[in-house]
Amino acid sequence: MTTTTPATELSKSQQAYAYLRDRIASGAFGPGYRLVLGQIASELGFSTVPVREAIRMLEAEGVVTYVHNVGAQVTTLDRGVYRDTMETLSLVEGFATAQSAPRLTAAEIAEAREINARMRELAAAPTLDASRFTRLNREFHSVLFQHCRNEHIADLVRRGWHRLETMRESSFGFVPERTAESVAEHEELLRLIESGAGPEVIERQARLHRQNTMHAVLASIDD
Repeated sequence: MTTTTPATELSKSQQAYAYLRDRIASGAFGPGYRLVLGQIASELGFSTVPVREAIRMLEAEGVVTYVHNVGAQVTTLDRGVYRDTMETLSLVEGFATAQSAPRLTAAEIAEAREINARMRELAAAPTLDASRFTRLNREFHSVLFQHCRNEHIADLVRRGWHRLETMRESSFGFVPERTAESVAEHEELLRLIESGAGPEVIERQARLHRQNTMHAVLASIDD
């Protein structure tokens, strides 16, 4: 029988990792935020050793970067890292979505459409809540690729999203008009899935959707 480890049994480094990961994902520690060992250790009531280990784990994931004469800080929107991550994600997420599509139920498609409706409301608001839009965007795509039977591919998708978490709020801030376009592309994906389109068509649309965001962000950076 499989059992789960209670949160109270997590090691101190795992607790520090969860603490930092939550604050980075929520935007409390935004891109460029300096992670001061002593300060974080004091907040957690730990020594600096588990905090240092947690930061190393985050660095391995690309979420934290060590900067000379500065120390550890939350990764900023680096053009090259963003491009590489988005290109990879467009490939694996496109495949995962296409493989999952025939197995999506009517209820799951309705769930995705309801999430997209909430995203449409955010896109139309006078001020964009980029953090919330990002969370809903991930929920939407998680519904679509949930039935991918290639677990390695699905894991690569989740890793790509994981890496983007510290960049995405900033990227939508660069191109807020992209939110409305993204919602429209979501609806087109749902239409293709409902119509029984072939996997190559769905994969191409899902890949194009991801690449459109990438190109918009890179263009805004280059301007």
